[in-house]
Amino acid sequence: MRAEGVSSTQDAREIVEQRQLHHVKVGVFDVDGVMRGKYMSRDKFFSALDKGFGFCDVVLGWDSNDQLYEKPGVEYTGWHTGYPDAPVRILPGTCRELPYEDGMLLFLAEFSGEAESICPRGLLRRVLTRYERLGLRAKAACEYEFFLFSETPESVRDKGYRNLQPATPGFFGYSMLRNSVHADWYHEVLSLCQEMDFPLEGLHAETGPGVLEAAISADDALRAADKAALFKTFLKVWAQRRGMLATFMARWSSDFPGQSGHIHLSLYDEQEEALFFDAQASHGMSAMQRHFLAGQQRLMPELLVMLAQTVNSYSRLVPGFWAPTGATWGIENRTTALRVIPGNAQSQRIECRLASADANPYIALAAVLGSGLYGIENKLEPSAQISGNAYEQQHPPEQALPSSLAEASAKLHSSIAARDLFGDTFVDHYARTREWEQREFDKHITDWELQRYFEII
Repeated sequence: MRAEGVSSTQDAREIVEQRQLHHVKVGVFDVDGVMRGKYMSRDKFFSALDKGFGFCDVVLGWDSNDQLYEKPGVEYTGWHTGYPDAPVRILPGTCRELPYEDGMLLFLAEFSGEAESICPRGLLRRVLTRYERLGLRAKAACEYEFFLFSETPESVRDKGYRNLQPATPGFFGYSMLRNSVHADWYHEVLSLCQEMDFPLEGLHAETGPGVLEAAISADDALRAADKAALFKTFLKVWAQRRGMLATFMARWSSDFPGQSGHIHLSLYDEQEEALFFDAQASHGMSAMQRHFLAGQQRLMPELLVMLAQTVNSYSRLVPGFWAPTGATWGIENRTTALRVIPGNAQSQRIECRLASADANPYIALAAVLGSGLYGIENKLEPSAQISGNAYEQQHPPEQALPSSLAEASAKLHSSIAARDLFGDTFVDHYARTREWEQREFDKHITDWELQRYFEII
C-alpha cells in the first residue's frame, strides 16, 4: 500500500503493519506555521488512531523561536495553566511518504478539545464548514517564492546573516540557463513534491539571486493548505540535506523584492459546477465571484495580519516591488491586491497577491476564504476595478492597509467580522501572539539605526 491510498484508521494500521514499521512520524503546525512533531512507536500510534494522544500545549503558547508568549501573555496556556497536554487527533488521510527515511511514514494531526478553537488547521476547517452549509466547496492553490543560499544553518549564524552566498548570481527570471545548468536541483524538488503528494504545477527561477517560485497544484482548500505547509517544511529539509539553505522570509534584503505566497481561489457547488464563471457577464465574472471579491476587498485591512504575520512581512508591502499597497482589484493586473483571472469554467479564479511567503497557509486561507464568504453572505459589490499601475493611483481611505504588524494586530482585534468568522477565542489568541511578535522586535536596535544615528546625531 502506498501512502496516498490511506484514508481510514484501518488503512493506517495496515500500511504500518505491511512495512513492519516500529515507529512513524506525527506532526502538527503551530501558530506561525512551523511544523512540530515526533517519532511515535507503533503501539502508541495504533492507540492514538482510536483515542487521540496528548501533545504539550506549549506548541500553541510559544513563538517561532520557542519563546513563551508572556507579559502580557495569551490566556489559553502559560505558566498559569502549567502547560498541560492538549488532546490531538491523527488524520489518516494526510499520510505521506518520507523519501529520505526508507519507508518511513508521516501523519499530520490537529488539536481537538478546547485547543481546537485556536488550532490553525481547525480554524480553516471551521470556515470551510460554513461553506458546506451553503452547498459550496472551495478549491485553492498556493504558490511560493523562496531564496536558496549556498549556506548552512551554522554558516549563516557565523556570518551574522551578512554577506550570504546566493545559490545562483544575478537577476534572471524564468531562466532556461539556470534550470538547465542546475537541472539536478529542479528534478530533485519536482520528485520530492510528487513523492510526498504536493505536486508542483510549475517551478522556475524568479528575478533575483538564488530565488525560485513554485506553484503547487490546486486541490480542495483544506488539502491545499496541507500541501502548502508541507511544501514549505520539506523544501527546507531538501535544501539542508543538500548543503543549502532556503528562506521563506517575506523580504530578506533591502536590495531585492520580497517573497510572496500568492493564493488562487475558486468555488464550486456540490455537483462540481464552477460558480465563478458566467459566460454572459463582463470578464466572465459571475455574481458570486463579484460578491466573493467584494468581501475580500472589504475585510482586507482588518484581516491583513492573517496574511502578513511577521514584522518583516510589512517590508514587502511597498510600491514597485510586485506587492500590493492597498485593498485594490483588477482584471489580470499584478499591481493590485486581488487579481481576477478570466477564463472558462475551469480556469476563472481570483489570485490574492497580498499574502507573503512567511504566512501560515491555514490561517492565510482562512482569511481569504472567510472574507469571501462574508461578501457572499452580505451580497457585497466591489469598487471599480483598477486599470493601469495601482501604485501611482490614489485610493479611498477605506482601502488603506495597515503599515505595521502592531497596527494590523489592532485592526484584527477590533474586527466584528473577524470575530463572527473565526470566533473570539481565535481572534484574541492570534492578535496577542502578533502583539508579542511586535514587542520582541521593538526591544532591538537595527543596523539601519546604528548606521544613521551612531556618529551623526
